[in-house]
Amino acid sequence: MPRSDDPLPLRHAVALGLLHGPAELLPISSSGHLTLVPWMAGWRYADLDPELRKAFEVALHAGTAAALLLALRSEVAEAAQGLDRRRVTLVALSFAPPAMAGLLLERPIERRLGTPGSIAGGLLAGSAAMAVADRVGPTGRRRADAGALDALGLGLAQACALIPGASRNGMTLAAARARGFDREDANALSRHVALPVIVGATALKGTRLARRGLPAGMAARFAAGILASFASTLGSTWLIRQVERDRSLAPYAAYRTALAALVIRRVWHDRRR
Repeated sequence: MPRSDDPLPLRHAVALGLLHGPAELLPISSSGHLTLVPWMAGWRYADLDPELRKAFEVALHAGTAAALLLALRSEVAEAAQGLDRRRVTLVALSFAPPAMAGLLLERPIERRLGTPGSIAGGLLAGSAAMAVADRVGPTGRRRADAGALDALGLGLAQACALIPGASRNGMTLAAARARGFDREDANALSRHVALPVIVGATALKGTRLARRGLPAGMAARFAAGILASFASTLGSTWLIRQVERDRSLAPYAAYRTALAALVIRRVWHDRRR
């Protein structure tokens, strides 16, 4: 049995996996929630070795990605069958910015960001971007119209999402809406550009983890988290259609703003104690 002071008990690994699925499918920042929920609940998750904690979160992303590949297999197969030079170029342009930013800035971001206060800032900045792009952006474009500038814009949005709290889904949705794509097409583009980045991050972290190895007893917790993330994503795929419908992104921006305000209030209270 895990010790009471264990930073990642099995039950917490499962709970975070269950949280990750729906949080990843909505533009509310899954990474931000993985930090804020344990912090608010008084868990010792933040005491986990930073590299190990990041690897666990990437593992949860892998569980979500596997579930999406299964649930959206028809959509994925259709995209694969239509793969040509144009689509390969689009994928490459959307992949390059976050890959380069991750390689160059991963360590500084992990050292200096990721605190509850900085996550609140990312939530607020992302909320503003989503609300403005959704309200004033043009409409009428379909995903088949996406070109090189669109792919690059989505890639830059994913690079910005490395800031905890910003949300990859939220930033790519904002970028796609700002470029004039309708909500359903913006959501599809967001999924299509996210999967290569998630797979790449999983491969990179997996390689590092294989070289380093897992502490005793941690493999079971990683496996439990991955399975919980896989299951919660499969059970939450209906949320994709909710976001895709011709509705405003304002409710998600409002939720993020309210969460950020709650975090800022608690941080302020803790500092005054």
